[in-house]
Amino acid sequence: MLRILLNGALGRMGQMVEQTIAATEGVQIAAGVDPVCAGATRPYPLFADIHACDVACDCIIDFSRHDALDTLIAYATDKKLPLVIATTGMTPAQHQALEQAAGVIPVLASANMSLGITLMADLLKKAASFLGEDYDIEIIETHHNQKIDSPSGTALLLANAINGDCFDGEKELTFGRHGRDTKRDKREIGIHAVRGGTVVGQHQALFLGPDEVIEIRHSAQSRRLFAQGAVRAAQFVARQKPGLYAMKDLL
Repeated sequence: MLRILLNGALGRMGQMVEQTIAATEGVQIAAGVDPVCAGATRPYPLFADIHACDVACDCIIDFSRHDALDTLIAYATDKKLPLVIATTGMTPAQHQALEQAAGVIPVLASANMSLGITLMADLLKKAASFLGEDYDIEIIETHHNQKIDSPSGTALLLANAINGDCFDGEKELTFGRHGRDTKRDKREIGIHAVRGGTVVGQHQALFLGPDEVIEIRHSAQSRRLFAQGAVRAAQFVARQKPGLYAMKDLL
């Protein structure tokens, strides 16, 4: 039985992970952590402070906020617990801290836990490699009106997958074009954010070339798919040696 410590247990995604694990054989939540857990009840122990957790666990799934990441990394490395990070908005220092932690424990970090987005990133890299410099690349992401960060971590994930793997990081990420009174530069990868309604998440990538447009799109119909991906990630990373992993490693 894989015993999960769920960080951010009372949030929307934490509750979705709880439902997913309840329907998954061989996995259970051993304990949960949430700073606002006072008075809350769950079928597992809840802690406001992760350092107060004294329950035996095999892996941590984190769907909290990036400002809680430093404490989480310290706890995971101290307890030698594999770590699945589904938090966006991390600082460069936090990315560096995760890399250091990966020398001690297995860490899987992704801005998007969807297997479909993982496949989309792979398709975009293949398209960009095939189409080359003759096609302009634009990424458009749409999310609900309560989303705070912009652009989405997923849009950046897709853009960086293309830029790093296909263009050696030489492309410039352009966030919207307000105030740019100039023609589009061939070095650009445009990224645009749309916010409204209750959209879970939509990402489309456009390759605009001579006389044709190629579009690759992913639409999330429910947050459940992110929970399912996180649980699969935990099942994967719990079997790995220390190192830094990504969702593509599940493929």
